[in-house]
Amino acid sequence: MNARVSLQARVEQYLAERRGLGFELHTMGYALARFARYVAEVGHRGPLTADLMAAWARQAKDGQGNRATAARQLRLLRPFTRWLGQFEPATEVPDEAIFGSIPGRVAPHIYREQEIVELLAAAKQLGPPGSLRAAVTETLFGLMACSGLRISEALGLQEADVDLKAGVLTIRQSKFGKSRLVPLHPSAVEALARYRTQRARQVRTTPEGPFFVATRGRRLGQPVSDRQAHRIFDRLRKQLGWVDRGSHGAPRVHDLRHSFAVRRLVLWHEQGVDINQRMLPLSISCRATKSYPATTSAMR
Repeated sequence: MNARVSLQARVEQYLAERRGLGFELHTMGYALARFARYVAEVGHRGPLTADLMAAWARQAKDGQGNRATAARQLRLLRPFTRWLGQFEPATEVPDEAIFGSIPGRVAPHIYREQEIVELLAAAKQLGPPGSLRAAVTETLFGLMACSGLRISEALGLQEADVDLKAGVLTIRQSKFGKSRLVPLHPSAVEALARYRTQRARQVRTTPEGPFFVATRGRRLGQPVSDRQAHRIFDRLRKQLGWVDRGSHGAPRVHDLRHSFAVRRLVLWHEQGVDINQRMLPLSISCRATKSYPATTSAMR
């Protein structure tokens, strides 16, 4: 790399340019930040090489990832390295020959109702005593399970987006820049109202403030980070000892969304509903009907 401009600075420049064109690049942003840290840690000097990028891709998931995982990591670097070539002509662009092509979409872990109940019960026991941590975690994962929200959508909720009188969530600037309304089942409204009451005892909120708040130190009252939410979920998953029934290596927090959709389809089938007529509304809004009877009761 040019000694006058660090790799981290180039990453920030690239992301700023792309986001200025309307791309969100959440996953790529995290990946490029990790790559820049890795390059600094190994003390690499000079143009980026394919061997360096392959070594970084192999250490994904603490080196426990498979070939497909490494291939996906490497794919995230290609647009950036092509862009970087205008400043560093010797930059190499990795290709599929290193790890092979990326396989198609793989099966998610579809949660059983009992697993959701166990997850929320474990979240409810999180400490320390008197902290909002348990309430935030239980409500966050419970809402995702019974509404089909992506974790980014749930964490992005502002106080004004949660209308409990109308029983509706406003999801702003979601995937592809779309916004939508998500109706809530009464049991979910009850759980969110209870959380809001608990939160009010410790954190002052404004309409523009986050609905789900961090609970420790200087970050008290700030938005919960995606990384923190995933870290807590992974801890609870390991604690519960779940056996993976998908193809990702372990149950993921995003599988709550897949499980919601599957449960909704199963209920429609049981009710004799014409599923073909309901697929479009489900794909667009992930309607929050009573998809997890046990889940919503467990949030009480």
